[in-house]
Amino acid sequence: MRTSTIVFLFLTFAAALAIPAAAQSNKPNPKTETAIRLVLDAQRDAWNRGDIPGYMDGYARSPNTVFISGDNVTHGWQTVLERYQKGYDTREKMGVLTFSELEFNQLGKDTVAVSGRWHLQRSKDQPHGRFTLIFRHIKAGWRIIHDHTSSA
Repeated sequence: MRTSTIVFLFLTFAAALAIPAAAQSNKPNPKTETAIRLVLDAQRDAWNRGDIPGYMDGYARSPNTVFISGDNVTHGWQTVLERYQKGYDTREKMGVLTFSELEFNQLGKDTVAVSGRWHLQRSKDQPHGRFTLIFRHIKAGWRIIHDHTSSA
């Protein structure tokens, strides 16, 4: 085998190995991550004040917004708001919300997936679980367009 062929094969092999490593580093830039964290912090704070409409400010006000929990799919910002208002109609039911183990993954120029854990501290129980949120940068800023939440 000629040296040039060996070098070509080596470079091709090295490039193939580098692709998966590059694909794994999809962390958004610090400015984007900070902006999204601010949305999540504002949601947590609104929830903990008993302010469901304030919590919903983190979602895109669109009929295309999607919320999935258990075996239920809810479409549309207004419908998601009504679902929260019906399910959490007292401060006792709302409890104190915390988020943890946040992981950020840039999916596209204006789209970021965030996964993590949620936990409610309430007097009689402590529901918790995981979530995956798809954020899109829209005119209003970074907003959730798709929320898939599970309970443990």
